[in-house]
Amino acid sequence: MPRAFLRIGGTTVAGQQLGVAIALGCERIVCLAPALTKEIVELQHRAEQSGAQFHVIPGPRPLQGLVTASDELIAFSDGLFSSRDRACSLLADQQSVLVQPIEQGLAAGFERIDLNHAAAGAMRIPGRLVERLSELPADCDAVSSLQRIALQAGVRQQPIGVIGPGGAFWSLVQSDSDAHAIEPQWIRQHSSDPAPSGPSRALAMVAVRRLGPSMLHAGSGSGILVTAAVLTALLALGAGWMGFIALGFGLCGFGWIQREFADLLARVETESAPKNVTATVLAAFGWVIDGLLVVLLGYAANPIHPMHGLERFFPAFMLIALLRILASVYVGRWKSWIADRGVIAIVLMGAVAGRVAGETAHLGAALVAILILLALGNKSRLTGL
Repeated sequence: MPRAFLRIGGTTVAGQQLGVAIALGCERIVCLAPALTKEIVELQHRAEQSGAQFHVIPGPRPLQGLVTASDELIAFSDGLFSSRDRACSLLADQQSVLVQPIEQGLAAGFERIDLNHAAAGAMRIPGRLVERLSELPADCDAVSSLQRIALQAGVRQQPIGVIGPGGAFWSLVQSDSDAHAIEPQWIRQHSSDPAPSGPSRALAMVAVRRLGPSMLHAGSGSGILVTAAVLTALLALGAGWMGFIALGFGLCGFGWIQREFADLLARVETESAPKNVTATVLAAFGWVIDGLLVVLLGYAANPIHPMHGLERFFPAFMLIALLRILASVYVGRWKSWIADRGVIAIVLMGAVAGRVAGETAHLGAALVAILILLALGNKSRLTGL
């Protein structure tokens, strides 16, 4: 299989390069390939959906008709797999040829440039330099040739710095074994949170690192998980309607874990395809779970003074609304637990099992209100004159 179509985290190497090019604002995408294949057609659709023109050429010579002297050209070596944010930060501002220390580059499979530097597989150069490809054989390596032409023309070298262990974010992928070696670290990096995680998030992280690669390679990524979460929410509503309130809360908790799983998986997908609608759907799904918790807790309410109509849902509504407010104003290690609807669902399931759902709604709302006042009271106040 060509290097460009080796898969890492559900995307191909070429797909990742295309994501970088689109993020950098490229107006034309040129793919050097001997023939139009199904994989290239997929790249073409992605490029055109982003508003860029897409061209396939068999060699470097036709490139002269696509790049004018006033253009800038961003080129990637075959097999280069890099983090989109890191590549954009290096290529966004000035024309340069990216280089790295000779020992690091040669060990990773990049070609030597001089005594102290190896190529890094990417560059941003003036379009006028493309004309000099006509002086070279028709079967020359386009990127390597342009790299040497740019250096001879005085384009500056820009070091990419030292690559961390495994080289997961700036690697030359040459075989399927290279792709498999990089993939776990790649997924781990994009599914990690800097802040402490709640129990549901922690379970989702374990799931995405164990099951994520196979799901991404199979093409059933975050979208299928969102669908599963929605179906679980409908089952929770049905269980509550039929009187199985505790089961409904359990299904809400499971649906929230599915939501967290989908969110983490969407991060990996977004790295190569920035326009991902899953994040918007997941944000809306959070409100759906809150609504279900209110409805189920209202069904289970058994207060000392019986209520009727919509009044029975008021304590549940106040509890969930105040939890949202507390999560927005509280800053601390327990913030992720407060926002974890999986934990809330399990607590409420226990309250239903213990026949104290109504008391839990009333006392929980009062306790959360006190915590909000304490959180607001601890914030420093600045007075300006």
